[in-house]
Amino acid sequence: MTRRIFATLVAVGLLSTPGMAIAAEEMTMWKSPWCGCCDAWANGMRTAGYRLTVENREDMSPVKKQVGVPAAMEACHTAVIDGYFVEGHVPVEAVAKLMSERPDIAGIAVPGMPAGSMGMGDDPNARYDVLAVARDGTGSVFHQAGVR
Repeated sequence: MTRRIFATLVAVGLLSTPGMAIAAEEMTMWKSPWCGCCDAWANGMRTAGYRLTVENREDMSPVKKQVGVPAAMEACHTAVIDGYFVEGHVPVEAVAKLMSERPDIAGIAVPGMPAGSMGMGDDPNARYDVLAVARDGTGSVFHQAGVR
């Protein structure tokens, strides 16, 4: 590939740095108004190029139920992007993978609040699983954070 073609592909967003959003995808996030780790996660998504709308909620249960997050997969905040839910401290790389592969699932989740995840210390060596959540609520490993 010539430099000119490569530069053109990068400029129009057809190539990107791994883990970065290819285009400015729109995402809506619901969180508690007092949650600092959720704010840190939102900032990480914005830095990666996602256009994020944040809505504060006192009670997250109705949001999680509405978007289809199973109770076993719940975390502190919930986001939606292009029809998928993104539950909890999901790393940028997993969201980018979701958007590029577009699997037939309800969403992806990082249940709980793993130490070192984005918003929870941002340790690039933190190891935890991002689960693909099928429409029946079952989960399987979609991405392994910290595994290179």
